[in-house]
Parts: sequence; C-alpha cells; structure tokens
Amino acid sequence: MTTDHPRLSALMQRGADFLGSEVAIMAGAMSWVSERTLVSAISSAGGFGVIACGAMTPALLDAEIAATKALTAKPFGVNLITMHPDLSELIDVCARHNVGHVVLAGGLPPGGAIDRIKAGGAKVLCFPPTLPFARKLIRSGVDALVIEGMEAGGHIGPVSTSVLAQEMLPEIAGQLPVFIAGGIGRGEAIAGYLEMGAAGVQLGTRFVCATECIAHANFKKAFLRASARDAVASVQIDPRLPVIPVRALKNAGGELFTAKQREVAQALDEGRIAMAEAQLQIEHYWAGALRRAVIDGDVEHGSLMAGQSVGMVTREEPVAAILATLAAEAEAALARRLPPRPQL
Repeated sequence: MTTDHPRLSALMQRGADFLGSEVAIMAGAMSWVSERTLVSAISSAGGFGVIACGAMTPALLDAEIAATKALTAKPFGVNLITMHPDLSELIDVCARHNVGHVVLAGGLPPGGAIDRIKAGGAKVLCFPPTLPFARKLIRSGVDALVIEGMEAGGHIGPVSTSVLAQEMLPEIAGQLPVFIAGGIGRGEAIAGYLEMGAAGVQLGTRFVCATECIAHANFKKAFLRASARDAVASVQIDPRLPVIPVRALKNAGGELFTAKQREVAQALDEGRIAMAEAQLQIEHYWAGALRRAVIDGDVEHGSLMAGQSVGMVTREEPVAAILATLAAEAEAALARRLPPRPQL
C-alpha cells in the first residue's frame, strides 16, 4: 500500500514505525465491536487494530488476546480503562501475551500503571484532554498520545478535534508520536493532520460497517442511514453525577438514559445508594445498552455510539478496501499540495 503512496508513506513513517504497521491508521477501541475478528482484520490489512477490553475480566481478556493472535501475526494493541477495578491484573495479562502496545483510556492513569506496562515490554498510549494534561503524561513516561476531539463516538470531551490539534501538535509533536482522532472519515483530513505534525490517526466509526465487523446487521444499517446531525451528545441531568457525555445516534435509548439519571439522582436524594454506587450504575447502563445494540440488534433501546463522521459511512465493505480508499484519498490530497520536484 505504502509503495503506491510515497507522500503519505513519508509523513506516516514515524507513526508506522512506532506501531509496527504498514500505515499509521489505528482503529479506535469500541466495546463489543473491537474484538478478535475486526482487530485481526485491520492489522492484517496494514492498519493497527486495538482490542477494547472495556469491562472484560482478566480471564476474558486473556482469551481474546490469544484468539486475536491466532488470527493474525501482525501487531495489535489492547485498550484498558483506567478505572477498571482489575487494572493491575489486566496489565499482567497483556505482559504475559507480549502485547506491544497498551492504550490507557478514562482519565489519568493510577500511580505505577505506566511503569508496570512498560516493564512488561509494551509501549503506552494515553488520551490527554488538555495541553497541561498532555505535558503531565509526557513527564509520566508515556510513549505516545492520542488527541481525540468531541466529534468522536462514545465518551467524549468538550473540545473539537481541529482545535485540540492546533493547540497541542505544535507544542508536543516534536517530543513523541501524536495520533489524531475524532470526526475523521476521509483521507483528505488524514493528510491535513499529518501535515500539521501528527504521526498518524485513529478512526472508529469508519470501521463499524466493515465486512469483518461482527456488529449486528441492524446496527450497521443504522450507521448507513445516519447523517452527522444524528450523532448527538448525551446530557448530564444532575451535577452530582459526573456523567461523561456520550455521542451516539438519536434513538429511544438516549431518552432512557435521561430517565436512568433521574432515577439514580432520586436514589441519592433518598439516601438509598452512595455516590460511588450511583456512578457505577451509570457506567453499567452504558455497557449494557451498547451490547443490546451491537450484539442483539436492538437499535431502538440500545446505545448506538457513533462519531459525527457517520455520514461518510455509505456502504459495507472489507477493511482492506476502507484502508486503501483512505490512503488513496490522502495521497491525492498531498499530491495536490506537494507536487513532485522538477528534475534538474
């Protein structure tokens, strides 16, 4: 792929070398979606697949990594949630399998987590929501960063990808590889971020309708029908419940989440549950709702987590075709802006 796209290959070299992949295109870790089949397909096609550990137990993650390794000899990563109660054991599982890259999501990693992952031989990637946070992570020893804007699907922050990229890339891209994520659906955007100094990109929504993705046909049809305006962020009802906004396609499930927040807030008011339990109930709601949509196909009451790039998902096609299209679009964009030097 890269031999056909020399300009793209040159700009992606740093990121590809870091990941050990042909192109520096990471797949976002999507719970219930980013499992062995899709992850291995993305890595085998030249990209970099990432297993979404989510709420898996250490035993389940152990089996998922083993199954993925049986399907591809190419490198892939594992995404771990920092608030997972078994984070230490999950890190051990990754080390036993010689996983080369661990992506930590969900906030500042707990003390010692980064060092333990690196001691196991893996490179560590984290998501900084702000520039000061990025600098703190760099001081903590992370090997790469993923800057993800609010256009992304799933749990999001309040600032757009383009603003975060402009703010952070000039300050930190010279220190370590930085990948850009959120709202990327075409190669032209990839080219632009690479020219700004990014080492590569991360896409999630674009891969949901891959032929190899195990998501239910109803889930894929919802993506194919949707436009950017259909991917909306959830609303926090009670300030005591620090609900991280989630971007998903509009459906009855979003209204049910609002009702769930009211139910939990009332339980807090009445002293029937503690704050920690209240927050846990909110997280469990999302895990269950996402499974109902992705696996069971309940697109009305489940959670249809999707980024605003969903309008650019227009057909179901193999992972290799998606990567080839993105690479061709990026190369064409770079060729328009960076014509070959004239021969002397």
